[in-house]
Amino acid sequence: MEKFLGFLLKHSKTILIVFGIATVISMIASTAVPVNYNIMDYLPEDSPSTVALDLMDEQYTKGTPNARLMLPDKTIPEVLAVKKQIQAIDGVNEVTWLDDAANIYQPIEFIEKKTLEEYYKDGDALLVLTVDTDKQEAAIDKVREVAGEGCALSGTAVDSVTAIELTSAEINRIMVYVVLLVFLILMLTTTSWIEPVIFLLTIGVAIMINRGTNLLYGEISFVTNAAGSILQLAVSMDYSIFLLHRFAECREEEADVTKAMTKAVMKSFGSIMSSGLTTVMGFAALILMRFKIGPDMGIIMAKAIAISLFCVMAFLPALALNCYKLIDKTQHKSWLPSFQKFGSFVLKIKTPMLILFLIVTIPSFFGQQYNSFTYGSSGIYGEGTQPGNETKLIEDTFGKSNLMVLMVPKGSVSTEKALCEELMAYDKVSSLVSYAETVGTSLPMEFVPKDTLSDLVSDELSRMIITVDTDVEGDEAFGMVEKVRACAQKYYGDSYYLVGGTVNSCDLKDVVTTDNCIVNAIAIGSIALILLFNFKSLTIPVLLLAVIESSIWINLTVPYFAGETLFYIGYLIISSIQLGATVDYAILFADRYIENRALMPKREAACRTLGDTALSILTSATILTAAGFMLGIFSSNGIISQLGILVGRGAVLSGVLVLFVLPALFYLCDGLIHKTTYKLNFYKEETPHAK
Repeated sequence: MEKFLGFLLKHSKTILIVFGIATVISMIASTAVPVNYNIMDYLPEDSPSTVALDLMDEQYTKGTPNARLMLPDKTIPEVLAVKKQIQAIDGVNEVTWLDDAANIYQPIEFIEKKTLEEYYKDGDALLVLTVDTDKQEAAIDKVREVAGEGCALSGTAVDSVTAIELTSAEINRIMVYVVLLVFLILMLTTTSWIEPVIFLLTIGVAIMINRGTNLLYGEISFVTNAAGSILQLAVSMDYSIFLLHRFAECREEEADVTKAMTKAVMKSFGSIMSSGLTTVMGFAALILMRFKIGPDMGIIMAKAIAISLFCVMAFLPALALNCYKLIDKTQHKSWLPSFQKFGSFVLKIKTPMLILFLIVTIPSFFGQQYNSFTYGSSGIYGEGTQPGNETKLIEDTFGKSNLMVLMVPKGSVSTEKALCEELMAYDKVSSLVSYAETVGTSLPMEFVPKDTLSDLVSDELSRMIITVDTDVEGDEAFGMVEKVRACAQKYYGDSYYLVGGTVNSCDLKDVVTTDNCIVNAIAIGSIALILLFNFKSLTIPVLLLAVIESSIWINLTVPYFAGETLFYIGYLIISSIQLGATVDYAILFADRYIENRALMPKREAACRTLGDTALSILTSATILTAAGFMLGIFSSNGIISQLGILVGRGAVLSGVLVLFVLPALFYLCDGLIHKTTYKLNFYKEETPHAK
């Protein structure tokens, strides 16, 4: 290791040039990485709704309606004119309105009230659109243009287009805010004007290399694309801080700068690699999820942390060696007070802090298990955003509309008719379109117009478009999925296929709840093994994981007590992110405690350790907090925003527990740590009899 470091430091300028070239190439490559905004594409390929959707794409030319358009204050002729224009838009496969469900050339009073109010109410018209997902961005923009001012659009196609248009611009803006805030935090917590630049430059190089190498992976999800760089910046800044702080300490002991850097890397290598590996394993646990956003984020972020570690161990030492004179020239007094007395204060309040810790942690463990969840992408744009406001306007006027498509084997029209009648008997089924209902049981298929037939019947299947009056998600919606499935199974056994947003979310719920247990177990187990190997102790890993897991439970129980609904994606991912990212603080404390405990009694060791590590822990936790809350505050995408809030709040909680609870646990368990740790030499305190 020392020889390798000597080689790197000897060729430091060459190292900087190589990293510079790699960064430029990566910046260019990153622009070619495609981003997928459709969350349902990440369902397992063998899930029932995915199988059904693939089959429907094979058997039918037209998909499921995925957008609703409200035209305010229009006469029937005006609506028909707009409808004709929309039908001509490339990417709009189908437009359905009142004229498709009733005879609009008769007096409006003669049209069935339920049918009329489904499409036309008080001069407002509601058109149902089927938009080609491959052309939806241009198609939705053109629909808005044709519909004119005052129109309202909602649906999964609209949400996807909004995500595409807003997310990239928002993330770029958020990244600027995060970098500026991180720079300000580093200015306050360092003693050189140039150090913050070195930190940000090191992690900036790592971020660009990671983004460029994503091209090798292919398409990435919008969640990974939006949160990846910000999380990489916030999570891996620790490693730079740990190393440069060690470098400053070693320079006080060693006049030769190269030797000081070598010593700094050697001394910090264990804690940095342990911190890095625990973070890598936290993200890598996501790879085992069946819901494919997990592997997507797990692979990309594990790679990101590995690249950050390499940059900190190779690029940062080379950069610091070439800038140390500039670091010296730009020294300034510390803006923050010394933390040397902080340890004494923490130990004085250790008993009430441990009692408070237990009082909060125990109910949090149970509370976080009873959260309410949203499993799919419904509701990602709430009130205050254009899609959220327009969705509410449409629902206030025409009510909720939730579509499912049921496909059954073609053949027996009488069986299909019986199934349709039973489905229509459900209170929440507002309409049903099928061959048996539209054409009837008496007219042979040969006499049915091809357009009507192709919409409802394929070579092998007959499909029914069912509209239910429920939200896309929730107990009521999922209950309707189960009822439709049970009804279809009654007539067709397992030979049926069900498609729709609610069906996808229902399948997603089954997948991700299973994933949660697996991911948490793997993340905790793998990180425990790393800590066990690093500290060669049975007790230390338990103490570190107990503190960080408790902070996760407290973080996740806040929405429960606040009555908030969580996006399950965020709930699933945050456990791994918070565990992997913030266990670094605990590792830093534990490393320094063992180092100090070899030289002094336990009370003095705990106080000294807090004095040595509090600034680094506060800096790291503040950076992760700032990055998370920036993401939460400024992103209009509900999933990304909520993930940011969880990350920010998790960093605060982890930082607080590591600074106030972990020292008390180490102090109380000092003897147990000594007995259960391999070849650990603690300072022997004098007893009264020894004097």
